[in-house]
Amino acid sequence: MASALLPLLLALAAAATSAAAGRLVPYDLLYADAVRAYLAREWPRAAELLQRSLHSYAGLREARGACRRACRDEVSFAPGPAAPWEAAFFERVLQRADCLQHCLGRRLGGPPSAHRVSHAIRRDFEQREPYNYLQVAFFQLKKLDQAVSAAHTFFVANPQHLQMREDIEKYRRMSGVKADSFRDLEATPLWEAYEAGVQHYNADEYVQAVARLEESLREALSALEECRTLCEGPWEEEEEEEKDGDQEEEKEDMQPGLYEAIAAHYVQVLKCRQQCVIEVATKPGRISATEDFIPSHLDLLQFAYDQGGNKTLAAECAASYLLFYPMDEPMLEKMNQYRTELGKDTAVKARENILHYVQRSLMEKKLIYYAVEHLGGTFNDPDLWTPEELIPESLKEQQREDQEKQKEETLDVEEREKRGPLPFEGITVTMDSRQMNGTHRVVFDQVLTESECRDLLRLTKAAGGTGDGFRGRRSPHTPHERFEGLTVLKAMQLAQNGDVDWKDVELLLQASEKSRKIIESYFTPGKKLHFSFTHLVCRTAVEGEQEGRMDLSHPVHADNCLLDPEGNECWREPPAYVYRDYSGILYLNDDFQGGGLFFTELDTVTVTAKVYPRCGRLVAFSSGKENPHGVWAVSSGRRCAVALWYTHSPEHAEQERVKAEELMEKKAAEQDKLDGQLHQGKDHGSSSSQEPPMPSDRAKTTRRRHKPSSHGTQHPKELRPRDEF
Repeated sequence: MASALLPLLLALAAAATSAAAGRLVPYDLLYADAVRAYLAREWPRAAELLQRSLHSYAGLREARGACRRACRDEVSFAPGPAAPWEAAFFERVLQRADCLQHCLGRRLGGPPSAHRVSHAIRRDFEQREPYNYLQVAFFQLKKLDQAVSAAHTFFVANPQHLQMREDIEKYRRMSGVKADSFRDLEATPLWEAYEAGVQHYNADEYVQAVARLEESLREALSALEECRTLCEGPWEEEEEEEKDGDQEEEKEDMQPGLYEAIAAHYVQVLKCRQQCVIEVATKPGRISATEDFIPSHLDLLQFAYDQGGNKTLAAECAASYLLFYPMDEPMLEKMNQYRTELGKDTAVKARENILHYVQRSLMEKKLIYYAVEHLGGTFNDPDLWTPEELIPESLKEQQREDQEKQKEETLDVEEREKRGPLPFEGITVTMDSRQMNGTHRVVFDQVLTESECRDLLRLTKAAGGTGDGFRGRRSPHTPHERFEGLTVLKAMQLAQNGDVDWKDVELLLQASEKSRKIIESYFTPGKKLHFSFTHLVCRTAVEGEQEGRMDLSHPVHADNCLLDPEGNECWREPPAYVYRDYSGILYLNDDFQGGGLFFTELDTVTVTAKVYPRCGRLVAFSSGKENPHGVWAVSSGRRCAVALWYTHSPEHAEQERVKAEELMEKKAAEQDKLDGQLHQGKDHGSSSSQEPPMPSDRAKTTRRRHKPSSHGTQHPKELRPRDEF
């Protein structure tokens, strides 16, 4: 259903532009009027204008693509009659420009120049921002189905948007909202076909896999052609800071000449075309593209056809794959096998469209590398399969330097783990990475004494209620457990109010700092680790809700990336905490059942290591894709630990901890002063007056100041939709 809606939008846009007297209104003007109506709370007008702006945006893209394709065919650059090459070439250039002007003017109903928009507006439409406004307008008009669809369409492309995440959850809880309302209005058949094909492939359903993967490959190649066509736009100036008049005049004097300007614009178009594979291979909402998107299709299809018994098509796919990787030994072996099975007289050829794709791409890369070497600039080649001989020697040297630098930054794991003595006596390394079948994993024991564990457990009992200590939630991971917790600042506030002992809060700060020093000295000696988050947490099994339980206390995840088990990948992008570098868990008890930590492969199923909690045990590991982990269900009792996350980035240091440490230092200074006064025999009244409790409104203000914004700096302030729920 979702995939049918994009063609509908295009059809509406085409209809709007095909009328004899029709004129496509520029989408930026419609968008501006829509935002003004939105801010004026004129919901019907806002909804209408937002939809019209989306139709206009789709119509403009369709018109540009169609005209550029038509004019490319009508005015080709094939060799003409004998004439000076310059005159012949530019005659074709002028004819194609004339063709484009007339075609676009006819389709748009006005001058094409009227449809040039700013970077900011274009970025809004690329990031689906109009749907953010549209969902609020539809909600106000009580059109829930359309509101949910608009919200979901925006959220698919912006999964890091915290406000929309909350809105989506509210929609899910609303009565009358159906599951099929959550549809992506911009969805294309590409990703639905690709993911279905991979699922069939993994399930050994090769007939179905072939059908969906062939569909996905067709859609990908078609999307690439559309993207490449749209690259033939105006010259894109790099954004620069404003300059004064003299600088502007100097800049005008330094404008490039005819051939330099043509070369710069043409190279920009070539680079844009090369990057199209990244755009097509990036699923909406993802930052990272699927590597080797086109070759991987052919690899999967080769195997699926082979397993399905169609050796001819399997050989064709293998030959096509070898265009990208001609020295791939496993595929070369398969080709020899296919030739033997099919007979030496049977011609095995690569697909024509793939051959054209590779030859064209290599030609463009050659031109780009020549330009970078001789005219300057940079080029981030999006393909892993680019032949090394295509890259100029001078650029290869730069690549080697970059690779050596990267190697230095990622030293051998075992060597790094051997570095640096532990900063405290009595601590033992119980298991290292090798014993835990992974990398950057370690278990320390005797970090805390039994007495210190008891004191910290006493602190957890004072938290009271359920929730995570700062949002008041029940367990976010399972209904079968109660989740209690304290942040360091919340613990400090409880101490100020007299609800917990100051010494216990001080111990929490000391124990977490001790853990930080241990992990820093073991994994990153000489490189500072900052606290990212400190959380004293307990998970308690809910009595009467454990029978037949199949879930986990905490599902398998990685701490700084989004696990994709089917793709065997972990995407380091929001909403994951991408700035986290190392993680730690300091256990406080073992008088419960279940609750063990386990590590897995990227498939989230294959367990590689297990860690059982006990007082004073610290398990530490790097936060990335190399360490997916989860927690088994707590089936009886209460499991408590200090959860710790660290970062190398000072800008992501835990602000609540900084505040808590400042308050603790202030408390210690006041206590020292009081002790000095008492020592001199001076009586200054009751001790209750020495430390007034922090006003609750001050605490709340501090928390608001450090709460991450749901919008960040993505959009101008006046364009942010409000939370209308």
